[in-house]
Amino acid sequence: MKKVIYLVFSFSLIVGLGGCGVGKYKTVPKPIKTTFTAVQIETLIEDDALNVRAIEIMDTTGLVYLTSNGQFGMYFNKNAAVTDQVKSVFPITVKHDTITPNFRALAVTKNRAFGVSIASPALVFNLDVDLHKNTVVYQENHEKAFYDSMEFWNDSEGIAIGDPTDDCLSIIITRDRGKTWTKLSCDVLPKAKAGEAAFAASDTNIAIVGDKTWVATGGKASRILYSPDKGNTWEVFETPIIQGLETTGIYSIDFYDENNGFAVGGDYTKADDNVANKIKTTDGGKTWQLMADGSGPGYRSCVQYVPNSNAQQLVVIGFKGIDYSSDAGNTWTHLSDDGYYTLRFIDETTAYAAGNKKISKLTFK
Repeated sequence: MKKVIYLVFSFSLIVGLGGCGVGKYKTVPKPIKTTFTAVQIETLIEDDALNVRAIEIMDTTGLVYLTSNGQFGMYFNKNAAVTDQVKSVFPITVKHDTITPNFRALAVTKNRAFGVSIASPALVFNLDVDLHKNTVVYQENHEKAFYDSMEFWNDSEGIAIGDPTDDCLSIIITRDRGKTWTKLSCDVLPKAKAGEAAFAASDTNIAIVGDKTWVATGGKASRILYSPDKGNTWEVFETPIIQGLETTGIYSIDFYDENNGFAVGGDYTKADDNVANKIKTTDGGKTWQLMADGSGPGYRSCVQYVPNSNAQQLVVIGFKGIDYSSDAGNTWTHLSDDGYYTLRFIDETTAYAAGNKKISKLTFK
């Protein structure tokens, strides 16, 4: 029989075991950990058909992921209080009519999960382990539709961003726990520059701290859209990152707190180039400065601050490997050639990473 026989276990029950919180956990005052010199890599899931750019942590329960071929999967920690019956449900193939969605973005709230597919029609799914409850809560039919990233401010309010279909970035927002989504008018958004879009590389184009939101664009122009009030008003800031081609710009952004942020990218077609591909802000995104210009990692698709590191420790990953900085991005140590697309920290020394053909657990030492 099909796996649906087990689907009496709702996603809300599974998430409720760990309670995935929305928002930053990084500013809890703790001593800064010893700097890292190595990373231990444990492959958790390996499959030639696996291509993952969207992952989220479920606290003590484990990991949620979406794939480019429409699969909704979960990896459970050894100590997760779930039965083998529940574990056997995953991965689930999500479909809408005859469409198998190519997922690049995922968001998890206290008891819900949402995924957004790329290309037209753009589809936002309310995800559930019950296949009959995997419903489309937003659909956009436009030849230019292409959504890249999704995040939530809290359990009720969330945002997804995508490439322009008119003369501004595409931004959709929910205020009712994901039941309905509304696209913002270009009248309330900064006008996009020619060739400005965003990259669906790691689901890290959006950074949120409290009510404040930063959105990174890329392409022929690469800037930061900023909202101080959960998407009600917007302004835009210039950056010095490499730009000018469709493949250049910011691929990932993270904020440690409301002042300190870091963004990485470059040009994935020239992945070894490390000029003007790492930038930092200390004033909430208003101004940015180039970091380690001409040294350190080249193109990377994801950056994350190490939790409780006082905005000093960073890890970046890409298909060329894993790199680490202990001094806010001034200098870098190459830890591994093992390639990934995206990364999320579990705690100060442990993270999940996902990419082409694998999902792994990284332990930094």
